[in-house]
Amino acid sequence: MLFDMDGTLVDSEKVWDVALYELAARAGGTLSPAARHAMVGSSMATSMRILREDLGQPDRDEAADVEWIESRVEELFAQGLVWRPGALELLHAVRAAGLPTALVTSTGRRLVEIALNTLGRENFDAVVCGDEVSAPKPDPTPYLTAADLLGVKIAECVAIEDSPTGLASAVASGAAVLAVPAELELPPTDGVHLRDSLEGVDLAFLGSVLTSIHG
Repeated sequence: MLFDMDGTLVDSEKVWDVALYELAARAGGTLSPAARHAMVGSSMATSMRILREDLGQPDRDEAADVEWIESRVEELFAQGLVWRPGALELLHAVRAAGLPTALVTSTGRRLVEIALNTLGRENFDAVVCGDEVSAPKPDPTPYLTAADLLGVKIAECVAIEDSPTGLASAVASGAAVLAVPAELELPPTDGVHLRDSLEGVDLAFLGSVLTSIHG
């Protein structure tokens, strides 16, 4: 099992909203809704590029912005994260069944370590962070890396995602994909199962996702 984090397991995109809008205000501007939407599921480098373009400040110091926003999000993550509907129950069911499980996120290791205080380190056999792969989502590398770390074939994995960027990564990797939108609407995609939430998703349903795509 391969789980995305932000917007899939926990409702952390709203935390990122706070930090990103605050950073834009500190820069003397306002982050547009379109730019914020484009950041969902993206790597930090991509998000900071979008921020600079949106603010019309191409020469902003990226390293300073990254440090500020990571510190702010760290503060917010430390206050606790809210689980998405059905996510905790599904994660517990997957672990109880002994299925190899990985967290595959665009978020960097520094913040993931804080989030794991909520998610539970014991719930994952591998953790793939956005700043630890050669190419982040939407490239398939994060999911392929996770499958390698688990010692399983990617075609035998179900990946759960909430964003267009993450969905593209999971589909390109060759995993079976369950899409559960959070902040952004997801259009129907060939071979992808789309649900409103993870409530009611159980091991039998995950099995059907796998078999319906790979036979």
